[in-house]
Amino acid sequence: MQAISGKILIVDDDPIQRRLLQEAVKKFGYRSKTAENGAEAVRIMTGPEAGEIDLIILDMVMPELDGLGVLERLRADKNATPVIVQTAHGGIDTVVNVMNAGAQDFAVKPVAPERLNVSIRNLLKTSALEDEITRFRKQASGTLTFADIITHSAAMERVINLGKRAAASNIPILIEGESGVGKEMIASAIQGSSDRKSKPLVTVNCGAIPENLVESILFGHEKGAFTGAVDKHVGKFQEAHGGTLFLDEVGELPQDVQVKLLRAIQENEIDPIGGRRPVKVDFRLISATNRRLIDQVKEGVFREDLYYRLNVFPIWIPPLRDRREDIPALTRHFLARFAAEEGKPQVAGVSAETLDLLQQYNWPGNIRQLENAVFRAVVLCDGAELTPNDFPQVTSVIDHPVSVPAASPLREEPAQPTVAPSPQQETPHVAPATAPAPAVATHAPQAGFEQSAPFGFMRNLDAEGHVRNLSDIEEELIRTAINHYSGRMTEVARRLGIGRSTLYRKLKEYGLEDGNTDAAA
Repeated sequence: MQAISGKILIVDDDPIQRRLLQEAVKKFGYRSKTAENGAEAVRIMTGPEAGEIDLIILDMVMPELDGLGVLERLRADKNATPVIVQTAHGGIDTVVNVMNAGAQDFAVKPVAPERLNVSIRNLLKTSALEDEITRFRKQASGTLTFADIITHSAAMERVINLGKRAAASNIPILIEGESGVGKEMIASAIQGSSDRKSKPLVTVNCGAIPENLVESILFGHEKGAFTGAVDKHVGKFQEAHGGTLFLDEVGELPQDVQVKLLRAIQENEIDPIGGRRPVKVDFRLISATNRRLIDQVKEGVFREDLYYRLNVFPIWIPPLRDRREDIPALTRHFLARFAAEEGKPQVAGVSAETLDLLQQYNWPGNIRQLENAVFRAVVLCDGAELTPNDFPQVTSVIDHPVSVPAASPLREEPAQPTVAPSPQQETPHVAPATAPAPAVATHAPQAGFEQSAPFGFMRNLDAEGHVRNLSDIEEELIRTAINHYSGRMTEVARRLGIGRSTLYRKLKEYGLEDGNTDAAA
């Protein structure tokens, strides 16, 4: 499989020079496009292909429109694509002129391939870091737009087109997709592209709130409304007044809270706990889930009337394995950020072999898993670019493929594992087929059992030959799941097929609260 890397526009009126540069760029692991003169370059950079160009190598002396003229046109159009200028004359006045016109680097012909490679690598890294800083600022100020989303995928272009249409109205939106695909980023772009931009975008992770606090956090409470309510609390709906409320993992909401949410959507008013009268709120609602809400409706855990209120404008975000062409740009984007954060400016690129490796992997944890993998690779890297040796866990899976049980997909998609990575901890990769099975201890067998069943099996009968009580079997299964997934409660709940709030309630019922959860859950 050919790795899809950055695309470089080569602008030179000399066909021999264009061919030499094309070969050099290909050897460095990048794609290229050529233009025979400055006018053609301007047409490309002002047309639909402009979004695919990551860097320009520009000749200074050309007929019709020279290099300075091209730079002036690009910068006048606010095009910030990095430019390396080449010329046969390297006088100080020439250098000053092209740098003032907006070029990022300057080289005298004939440029050494090693020098050109270093310049390309450094400029792509700097450009990615500047984009990341801009993206953080926009997200913090509520002005992030779809133009700030990194993608070269036709599947994501469809998502972006849907998002732009949704942003033009106040229609309720339901974003579906596996964990780690970027649902919150799409929600931020919808907010930043709407008439509510610069207004609050309030994000609530419904699966991370204890069940007994959900109503208070969402709708607020008055002072003295219940034991411990020593002060008045403004809920998330009121915080989002005038802006957007983003309910992540909305399927985890308890049913009594679902009723109040339905009323808030219908009437644009909420009832704070202990309040004397309803409070009017103006909000735009975006919901997200990594599970099929319609299946939860069929199971009776999610209200059907609320489902139809939320699912007015559905947007499905494809997993990373279905848009592998995004992997190179995302990898460079994360590399630039983590190299800066870790104080490793010498790590400036990714080898073509590495990109090929990353595009072969299925990424069950999607973009979040790729982000964590690149972070780890930057820490491990001792050279100027990331190599396959810096991704040992990915390499082990590619070199030793194993069959993985498929999880239930959100849509009728090919079954794939859907492991949800923790934001602070890299998603565990599948071990090679030769790895021994982990020794996980389950709780002690009931009295009368001669020995515990082998790990992965459960006894159906007790010591007297009668069918075991359901609660005993459920408790044992929960204990086993907690041990097997190392206390990562999000993963435990996912594999048991229940919400996190339900899991915590059962932990309390069975006295399993202490010592079983960790911060990474």
